[in-house]
Amino acid sequence: MILYPAIDLKDGRCVRLLRGEMNSATVFNDDPAAQAQSFVAAGCRWLHVVDLDGAFAGKPVNREAVEAIVAKAGVPVQLGGGIRSLAAIADWLGRGAARIVLGTIALTDPDLVKTACRKWPERIVLGIDARAGKVAVEGWAKTSEMTALELALRFEDAGAAAIVHTDIERDGALEGANVEATAALARRLKTPVIASGGIASLDDLAALHAHESDGIAGAIIGRALYDGRIDLKRALALVSA
Repeated sequence: MILYPAIDLKDGRCVRLLRGEMNSATVFNDDPAAQAQSFVAAGCRWLHVVDLDGAFAGKPVNREAVEAIVAKAGVPVQLGGGIRSLAAIADWLGRGAARIVLGTIALTDPDLVKTACRKWPERIVLGIDARAGKVAVEGWAKTSEMTALELALRFEDAGAAAIVHTDIERDGALEGANVEATAALARRLKTPVIASGGIASLDDLAALHAHESDGIAGAIIGRALYDGRIDLKRALALVSA
């Protein structure tokens, strides 16, 4: 199981949101690249980076910050937020991103996502962000009528490297991961699932780790790392056990 420390970017700074609300942003570091380096120094093997401004704008916004992270981190970077064209995917992969997370475009243009999966095998990740089980898009500003499972099944044979399943209601709230929903989704799929949203303690992480055989292949942790609720070295030791 892989642990992905999260770096969310707003106005060039490293922030955390509460349930996806941009006006709830708490700034944790003015230097995202330095934050990335501190995570790597603790032993992480991947980073999960999101251009929050880009998710709302529909195009990359925090380019300078992302480029600095990719250049200085020294580990693979999984990048999402406002990447909604083949040209944008190619651009970021060319700039050193290891994987691209596609969210909104998976709902609005599934053929593009399938094309990307074929063109860049194992480098495209499907981002499924759910509010009360329904898929949310455009920086979580809009909620569709499609369920997370329905969207995931559309891409089951596309060749995506993984699916990031985020419970929006728990994201940044430190209320515990939605283990049951994530495990239920993973059991229905062949594609590995990465859990995101609400992980607040090592117990949450252990609960997810217990479902590794169900297909939960990773976990993204944000606020709990920044406010010290979870020690990254201990968390890495837990998931590698």
